[in-house]
Amino acid sequence: MRVLLVNMPWSPIDLPSLALGILKRSVDERVPGARADVLHANVDFTDWITARTPFTCQDYEYYALSSYFLGCGDWVFSSALYDDPEWRVEEFTSTLTGKVRASRLEKSCQLHRIVPEFVRETAERIVAENPDVVGFTSTFQQNTAALAAARQVKALAPHIVTVFGGANCDAEQGAATHRNFPFVDHVVRGEGEAAFPALLTALREGTALDGIPGLCHRGPDGASVANPMSTRPLPPAAILPPDYTGYFERLATSEARAWVEPKLVVEGARGCWWGEKHHCTFCGLNGSFMQFRSKSPDTFYEEITELSRRHRVLDMYVVDNILDMGYLTTVLPRIIESGHDLRLHIEIKANMRRAQLRTLADAGLIYVQPGIESLNSRVLNLMDKGVSGCQNVRMLRDGAETGLSVAWNYLHGFPGETEADYDPVIAQIPALEHLNPPVDLSARIAIERFSPYFNRPELGFSGLRPEAHYRFTYDLPEAELYDLAYVFEAPERGIGQHTVDALNDALAAWKKHNADSRLTYSDLGDRIVLVSRRRLFDWGARELTDPLQLEVFRLLDQPHAVTALTRKLRGRLPGRAVEEAEVAALLEEWLGLGLVFTDGGQYVHIAPAAVNEDLLRLYFMRHTHATPQRTPEPAGQV
Repeated sequence: MRVLLVNMPWSPIDLPSLALGILKRSVDERVPGARADVLHANVDFTDWITARTPFTCQDYEYYALSSYFLGCGDWVFSSALYDDPEWRVEEFTSTLTGKVRASRLEKSCQLHRIVPEFVRETAERIVAENPDVVGFTSTFQQNTAALAAARQVKALAPHIVTVFGGANCDAEQGAATHRNFPFVDHVVRGEGEAAFPALLTALREGTALDGIPGLCHRGPDGASVANPMSTRPLPPAAILPPDYTGYFERLATSEARAWVEPKLVVEGARGCWWGEKHHCTFCGLNGSFMQFRSKSPDTFYEEITELSRRHRVLDMYVVDNILDMGYLTTVLPRIIESGHDLRLHIEIKANMRRAQLRTLADAGLIYVQPGIESLNSRVLNLMDKGVSGCQNVRMLRDGAETGLSVAWNYLHGFPGETEADYDPVIAQIPALEHLNPPVDLSARIAIERFSPYFNRPELGFSGLRPEAHYRFTYDLPEAELYDLAYVFEAPERGIGQHTVDALNDALAAWKKHNADSRLTYSDLGDRIVLVSRRRLFDWGARELTDPLQLEVFRLLDQPHAVTALTRKLRGRLPGRAVEEAEVAALLEEWLGLGLVFTDGGQYVHIAPAAVNEDLLRLYFMRHTHATPQRTPEPAGQV
């Protein structure tokens, strides 16, 4: 049996498909007499499109990721799906005018008119390979491109079996795909490592399909039949390592090779151990199974090192929704000891401590996404995040100190939030400009399928409709779109536009001035030296020498309320009468100097330790002893 697995646009071009890598190995190792190959049609598209029109890496990234919530990438290929180069152009442009730059609208319409030719050529190539089965993965904005190619394949060669799978095919979404597109023979819903080989075996042997969990297939009358979803997730031992044969070789011959630095995609765990206890209200990840399971440390370490050795690539993207904390004492020390100069991207929880972050950095996990989302504890409680605003700021501070690049988003629009939750944060953002800003401006939350906000209308959202882009992309009634869609329209909740604008003005300034901002400290025992270069604070260097101030600063390495801080200070300074009012006054002074962040009654200092103490001392001496002509910003002592 010959199986061809197809990765259509807009799959990222700098990453091989983990799903198809795993399925290729599953077929090759678990289906006797079968062989699977992967067609990297996403990479093929970059060569095809750049030969016909100006098209850049930034263009591809826009349609692959940046425009996801607008649906631009899927709409581009809807012309091929419905065999109409003018398919709903008016609806697309009228809906997105004012939301998207005019040049981007023009580019989208141009692509919309010409991509049917690419789909036809891709389908002809698939048929020429003479596969028995062609499998399409669909994630993010791949759906219409994959459907369009499957439609063309069926038209050219009705005997070829077409199969869909991937994140866009989970649960109701997969059933809706199968019901509404008759050229899709089968849809594998949920984890495919067992179901896809079982389907291939049944097709080869001519046996019944009813026992394959999650599979959508056609009954004798051609009607769609959806088997019940599996009730148990795959155990970690059943999750195979991917086989990326062919991807790096294909990319090396493509125009896209000059655009990107390719990365390996690795997987240590599935599910979310936090979500098992507290499902973040806006999160729609882990649709089929939230249950957290991770590969054994030996298995994961061997997969990482073997993939790196085989493909001679050091950059890796870890797709785990959350880090298995056990890896901090098992897998990561082995990576450190191995001497491999790996650079890994991973998602973590924001309450990790500095020592744990240092272990990540030492192991090469220097790009982290801690799921910060807000700097206000009350809003974080509405999300069920399990962290405080001060802990999130501590994460930014400690990430800077340990050399991590922290990627995060600021979200708003939660039912129950008020302007009072945002105003104090907005006022303090200028003090944080030396730390990693959010990736973009604050965005109103989207309602995602599988999230508590989607499943539980009592949390604040009811009467949901599929986002507008589904309506101008697909020719389906709204009831079917509801099952097909992942993102939904909802009434605006939470803060008003005035507060949103104030927040985004502050975030925009943070992003603009971050590279030129600095705040560090060095603890020299009998004094602490602070160096600052931030646009709204008129001091360049300061020194803490008073014992009370030294101990307060050291204790504020972790978030503290005033009462708890005062109690600890009395224990540390037994010969001094420490009053709560004195501590509160000092914290208020430091707040004005931009040394601390406060939220929910807690305080934390925001200065990363200086990486090079000698440079800090030189900087301090320059600012405290230079003449006014050379150093316009005043210096002082606390």
